[in-house]
Amino acid sequence: MTATATTRTDGTERATLDKAAAENFPVAPFFLPGAWRTDLMAVYGFARLVDDIGDGDLAPGGADARLLGVPPERAGDRMALLDAFEADLHRVFDSAPRHPLLRRLRPTVRRCGLTPEPFLGLIAANRQDQLVKRYETYDDLLAYCELSANPVGRLVLAVTGTSTPERIRRSDAICTALQIVEHLQDVAEDLGRDRIYLPAEDMQRFHVQEADLAAATTGASVRALVAYEAQRARDLLNEGAPLVGSVHGRLRLLLAGFVAGGRAAVQAIAAAQYDVLPGPPKPGKLRLLREVGVTLRGEG
Repeated sequence: MTATATTRTDGTERATLDKAAAENFPVAPFFLPGAWRTDLMAVYGFARLVDDIGDGDLAPGGADARLLGVPPERAGDRMALLDAFEADLHRVFDSAPRHPLLRRLRPTVRRCGLTPEPFLGLIAANRQDQLVKRYETYDDLLAYCELSANPVGRLVLAVTGTSTPERIRRSDAICTALQIVEHLQDVAEDLGRDRIYLPAEDMQRFHVQEADLAAATTGASVRALVAYEAQRARDLLNEGAPLVGSVHGRLRLLLAGFVAGGRAAVQAIAAAQYDVLPGPPKPGKLRLLREVGVTLRGEG
């Protein structure tokens, strides 16, 4: 590989990893052991890149497609990119992957004994995004979150060597809540991609039409719907919160950050009076720190 190609590859990798700072939860904070931070960033790089493929948010220039072996004429074909990405994932487990983010993942997989299933779930979720644009029921949405969100929490537990059936159950509740919160923050952005993650049965219950979601301001019926879904996310966060008290040390602080990030985001949505259409309500650092303290004390 030439120096120019190496620089381009490093830039592609860095651009993906730098998105960690914009997440609602801490990805690999400084207080964790170095090995954990390395492994968590490797997992994040995979999850972020597969989402960027599914959302059409890859860096311009087609570098990721080239790295995955997708020909230029298909560089905009998300299904082709996801197929190539899945093929490269399998190389993580049995040979040498092409993409630098998957090469970064390979030592983590070996060190932590990770299996392909959670990674394949994230790819399946992004394939589903290309085919399914609406969700009829809340249960349908939960089934989507089982693919799109829950594998991330399971990977965190696996990386830190703390997986148990009960912890996985609590983690799933937290991750599903975080996914629902993100959907609420991004209603307008998702609609721009012709996706609606608000269950159709709930939209009908609150007399919300799709046209209402395209408005410049959020009407009373949409606010009521968003408040209803936000309460569901809050309840899931409360269900998952005992996970924090089941572990110790710096992992406890990390998991508290996940729960607190979700709670702070819900608080930001509530503080905006559930007016999410102008843009995603985001919590400030003070709100996040307060929620970390509440979560660590088990007061949530």
